Amino acid sequence: MPAAKKRTRTYDPVKTRAAVLAQFGKVREGVAGLGAGQLALPTRLGEWRVRELVAHIGMALTAIGRALALPEPPKQDAVLLDWPFATSADSPAIDDFTRWLTAEHPDLDGYLAAVERDLVEQLDTHPGTRLLQTNAGALPLADYLVTRAVELVVHTDDLNAAVPGLAVPLDRQALATTTRLLADALAVKAPGGATEVRVPPYAVVQCVEGPRHTRGTPPNVVETDPLTWIRLATGRQTWAEARDAAKVSASGERADLGALLPLMS
Repeated sequence: MPAAKKRTRTYDPVKTRAAVLAQFGKVREGVAGLGAGQLALPTRLGEWRVRELVAHIGMALTAIGRALALPEPPKQDAVLLDWPFATSADSPAIDDFTRWLTAEHPDLDGYLAAVERDLVEQLDTHPGTRLLQTNAGALPLADYLVTRAVELVVHTDDLNAAVPGLAVPLDRQALATTTRLLADALAVKAPGGATEVRVPPYAVVQCVEGPRHTRGTPPNVVETDPLTWIRLATGRQTWAEARDAAKVSASGERADLGALLPLMS
């Protein structure tokens, strides 16, 4: 995927930090009481059980520390919107590392507490402008923290799907950040102005080649809720499933997004 050509949306680093810590706190609280049987439940992520999923959520945040331990890149060579398209290439390595972490940290509560302590210290110590070498290229810490909000929201939803009755809440700012980044990624993947994708109350983007509307009701409109959009964008739900469940509305000849999804997996 070529580097994003659209103007990158900006994110308030203070709000992003608060959102990441809030969502991680909700995850910690939610999984603290899980028993061995619940941790052994299957997830929608291949062969991972809940225990692997929880370890992976911690791993998503320790990625910041691992990047900070490396020499700082000489210059930024990626933008935030490159990240969603770079995730699938690392899947085998992520799976191996997640399984290693699970074996190394049988006390998940203690592991997550240490992850949180380290993250706060790292964010207190390093400025948001500090460059990190990431799977998408060299990005500022403030931008990479946005991707951690996405990881937390997506995997919180995975947890809730795996454990009956768990219902870990989603932080509003983290949900908004995730929705906006993935909506903007769609506009990068399918540039144009023929279709308007609405994910109220957080995002509206123009995408897909074709006649661009300038005023009035667009001829091609897609609308859905934030969580459905996130599931579509990450492959947790197919376009057909969402349409059949009336979770998405689409009108116009260029309003079928099925061939463009998922954006990341």
